[in-house]
Amino acid sequence: MSGAPQGAPDPRWSDPDCPVARTLDLVGDRWSLLVIRDAMDGAASFTEFQRRTGIARNILTDRLRKLLAHGLLARRTASSGRRQEYVLTDSGRALFPVVLTLRQWGERHAFAPGEAHSVLVDRHGDPVPDLTPVGADGTPLDADSTHVQKTP
Repeated sequence: MSGAPQGAPDPRWSDPDCPVARTLDLVGDRWSLLVIRDAMDGAASFTEFQRRTGIARNILTDRLRKLLAHGLLARRTASSGRRQEYVLTDSGRALFPVVLTLRQWGERHAFAPGEAHSVLVDRHGDPVPDLTPVGADGTPLDADSTHVQKTP
């Protein structure tokens, strides 16, 4: 993203120096992440995204445009040759740990004990283990053991 005078902060970024804020500017609304989630689960057509999410057509059109413009999705001709489909790019696929972490947080904190919910499983049908960030020495990391350091 560019467009601000040289040396001035780009007004399209809510917090230009923060990677979290920039990421949220790109995919931080509910619908964008649900489109990414469904693309990871095999959805490819406009109709399929709409059916899975229940999103209004105009909002889905907007989110697909934004995800295409920022290189998270690409468009290709479907194997039938009759319509376009949406596929994740490498940048879009790189959001997998983000979606996984949101899913695992939701499994622990967004459902009552014993309440039914979907579970992500690997190719063998086993539940995906909890994702835990670790330091270079293998020690688990959390908000108390990390801090933000600005780069020069």
